[in-house]
Formats: sequence, structure tokens, C-alpha cells
Amino acid sequence: MTPEQNKRFKHWQMRTILATMIGYALFYFVRKNFSLAMPGLEADLGISKVSLGIFLTLNGVIYGLSRFVNGILADRMNARWYMAIGLALCALANFAFGFGEDISTWITGQETGDRFTNTMILFMGIMWVVNGLLQGSGFPPCARLLTHWIPPTELATKMSVWNTSHSIGAGLVVILCGYVMGHLGQNLSADPEAVARIAANLGVAASDPEGMATVMNFAAHSGAWRWCFWIPSAIAFAGAIGLVLFLRDTPTSVGLPELEGTETGNGTAKGAADRKGAEYKAFLMKHVFRNPLIWTLGVANFFVYVVRFSVLDWGPSLLSQSKGVSMAHAGWLVAMFEIAGILGMLFAGWATDRWLKGRAHRTCVFCMAGAALFVFLFWQLPADAPIWLLFATLCAAGFCIYGPQALIGIAAANQATKKAAATANGLTGLFGYASTLVSGVGLGFVAQHYGWNWAYVGILGMALIGMGVFLLMWGARADGYAAEAETEHR
Repeated sequence: MTPEQNKRFKHWQMRTILATMIGYALFYFVRKNFSLAMPGLEADLGISKVSLGIFLTLNGVIYGLSRFVNGILADRMNARWYMAIGLALCALANFAFGFGEDISTWITGQETGDRFTNTMILFMGIMWVVNGLLQGSGFPPCARLLTHWIPPTELATKMSVWNTSHSIGAGLVVILCGYVMGHLGQNLSADPEAVARIAANLGVAASDPEGMATVMNFAAHSGAWRWCFWIPSAIAFAGAIGLVLFLRDTPTSVGLPELEGTETGNGTAKGAADRKGAEYKAFLMKHVFRNPLIWTLGVANFFVYVVRFSVLDWGPSLLSQSKGVSMAHAGWLVAMFEIAGILGMLFAGWATDRWLKGRAHRTCVFCMAGAALFVFLFWQLPADAPIWLLFATLCAAGFCIYGPQALIGIAAANQATKKAAATANGLTGLFGYASTLVSGVGLGFVAQHYGWNWAYVGILGMALIGMGVFLLMWGARADGYAAEAETEHR
């Protein structure tokens, strides 16, 4: 590149990184808002932990399948419009979810009763499954954009910075919705019938003073859970408009050359044709579907996401019920888990490039060992342990688990090369969100029927197995570009 081209490239690279970071963080605004709304859904509507777990599982599995399919599609389409339209539709699905009670009343003509309740749960379930389907349009276009704008030798460091969008989005929406749950809604604490209904939904006896204090808190903010969907959806819709304004697809779309050393034909007229022809299909088969490293990364991703989602989705319930932490503190602790994850991602990316020559899978071995250690220490802390100690161990676990969460996407993109980065990430993402079979309904069932101790055992076991899977890749190359170049020159 000429000096002028290099200057323009750096401008567009930074613009792309920042725009996709904000955009992907907003996808979390309209996905992880559900975790903070869960206690309100249980209190106001009487939805059980197992049922809430089913919501999480269905959303996660559908999201994983959608991310896989969208990974294939995003490699062939304009990532700018793909991501923006997906975010806007997610916002609309969340907005509709918040009107679940009203729509059920309109359909059934009732405000209570089995028919009303079943219709409401069915409508909400459909909306959350639709949201999961649409959420799959978030990461694949980002993977495509970033591998076009960032060279492979810098990808681990820069994409680790980019991956903080996960934690920024999840952390901010936890804080936002925590505030919403404690300040909005209708005050029904003086309504004996409403108080009795909430107590019954939570299984709290009138003779339990601590339990009734929780009941009165929910009664004072009845219906606040709706705003956990409406406010994030409004923010996300505005963000979708911003993506259209600030993003562009590839360097060639703004008159710049491709990155040196990654010229696979992608972005040229011939490359566009190849992406739709037999040559591209053969490339995908070799570098993704018949690549044992991609499949191993996918399996590892399953275990990483079980640990991550167990804390992120069940954190408020787990902390309040197994450690006696108040809901206000629980929300902040989960947010701190995410913030610690940001530091973990940055450190893991830097360490991968600085010490391990881009071999992200080796970094993941050490990270999973640390995650297992700190999950065990957190489990062993008594309920009356100082909150700073709970905070420290949970943050340490977050620091460790978010390294692999970020690096798997980087490793998959590098192994498949930029020509199939979105497809490879779609496949590994499919495994990641299949993890909700365990972290969603599985963990909900174990916690409800066997207690939180057995839930901790399961989380610890998943972390150790994940470490073992990463060990299988210890001798693998850092990326697939050299192997592809060797093949082309034969």
C-alpha cells in the first residue's frame, strides 16, 4: 500500500472495529436482558425455573443453528446490511415480548385463567425463539468484516479487544435491567391479593419473614420486567441505524487493496464468483467441514459456553439462593464477572501473540485450568463469606473463562482463513450455543431438584473436560494460511 492508502486503511480499520463492537454489544442488550427479567417473570407470572431454563435452552439452540447457517450466508453477502437488519429485527422481537400479557388478553379476551396463561407463555416462547433465530445474524458478519480489515498476525490482539463487546454489552444490560427491576413497574405492595399471588408464585410462606421481604420487593415493582425488553429494544434499534451509517463491507468497497498475505481471491470479481461456485464449496469442505481442528474447537466451545452461561444466565438466582447475596448485589457481581472477562480477553489475546506465536489453543489450556480452579474455590466459600471474597473469586473465574471464549473465534478464523472465517465461526458457534442444553434446562432441573451444590459439580466438570479438549490441539499450527499457500503452489 502507498502511505496514503495505508492512512485510509487504518482509518477504516478502526472505524470497522468500533462500529462492530458497539453493534455486537447491542445484540447482547436484546439477548441477555432476559436473565435479569427472569426473577420478575417467576414472581409476576409464576414461571418455574425449569420452564425458564427451557426458554434459555430453546433460544440458545436456535441461536446456535442460526449462527451456523448465517455463517455460511454472511460469507457471501454484504456484512454491513446483514448485521444492521438482523439487529433491527431482534429489537422488534424484544419489543413484542414485553407486550406478551396484553397480546394474550387481546387473543383470549381474558386476564387470568389457564387459557390466558398458556397463550401468554406460547406467545412469549415464540418471540424468544424468533429472537434466537435473528441473533444468529450478529457475529458471522463481524467475523467476515474483521478478517478483511485485520491481518492474521494482529488478529488475536485486535480481536481480543473487539471481543470485549460481549462483556461490555452483557455487563451494561445487566446494570441497566438491574436498575429497571428495582425502580420501575407498578407498586402493588398494598394490594393483599397481588402480594398473595406473588408469594404463591415464589413458593414463600407468609410465616417466612425473609421470603416475604423478597415478595414485597417484587410487589413494589410489579411488571418491571416488561421494561427490561422495551428499553434495550429501543437502544438496539437506534444502533442498527448507526451500523448502516458507519460500516462498509471490505477494503475493495472503499477503493483499497486487500491485506497482504491473505489474497485468496475474496473481494475480487473472481472471488465473488468462486464463493458461489464449486471451487468455493470445495474450499469450505477442506478448511471447515473436513478440518479436524475446527471440529475440535467446536467441541471445546461447548464446554467453555456451559461455564460462561451458567454464571451469566443463572448468576442472579445462583448468588441469591446459594450464597445469600441480595438481588441488587447479585446484579453487580454478574456485571463485575463480565468486566473481569474483558481484562481476561485482552490479556489472553496479548499473551497469545506475545508468548505463544498466535497459537490461541495453547492459551486456552491455561485459561480453562484457571477457570476450573476458581469455580471450585467459589463453590467452597460459605454463604456468610465476605462479599469481597465472593467478588474476587467470581471475577477471577470470569477473567479465565473469557479468554477461551474470545480466542476460539480467532483460532477458527485463522485456521479456516478469511475466505471461510464466518462459516468456521458459525460451526463453532453451533457447538457453543448447544451448550444451553446443559446450562439452560439442565442446570435449572439440577438446581430445582438436587440443589446448587450439584450444579457447581457440573460446572466444574465442564471446565475440566474443556481443558482436556484444548490439550488435544497442543501441536497444531497457528493458522491455515501457510498450508493453503503450499497447496496452491503444488
